[in-house]
Amino acid sequence: MDEDLKEKFLHSENVFDGALLKVKKDTVALPNGKKATREWIEHPGAVAVVPICNDGKIALVRQYRYPVGKVMLEVPAGKLDSGEHPDECVIRELKEETGYTAQKIRKLTSIATTPGFSNEMIHLYVAENLITGKQCPDEDEFIHVVKYTKEEIKNMIQNGKINDAKSILALLLAGV
Repeated sequence: MDEDLKEKFLHSENVFDGALLKVKKDTVALPNGKKATREWIEHPGAVAVVPICNDGKIALVRQYRYPVGKVMLEVPAGKLDSGEHPDECVIRELKEETGYTAQKIRKLTSIATTPGFSNEMIHLYVAENLITGKQCPDEDEFIHVVKYTKEEIKNMIQNGKINDAKSILALLLAGV
């Protein structure tokens, strides 16, 4: 099925190889036989988690996001380390960014973030029965943890104060 839509890989060129991602320039054969160039980002994948606190509030993180030039309000998230399974990464990222450990973590879904130019998949989770601990962000991360009610979060999504796609989807799938 869909064979008339598939492109055939012919050649790849590494344009950039960074710590976070790689940029590739591939040549493909189109279904009609013509050749085309595909520039895309290779990403190791990531996780995002909705921490539901024991009082029913949701823990979010505020952090400056350089590419958009502003402080964003998001669910805790982070990229997979080499060889790391998403189920392990979510535990690590929750602890690093919030200090919480969870007695119950459930996977919601996996999403393709920007399939037009990246292979990044983000695995979305919800964490419950949280135990408070010490936040331990990476040395280049500066994060504030803030807690909101479900109603406050709904309002912030509707008025654009929360406008991060992965966060909105994770929050909605978690029942916020």
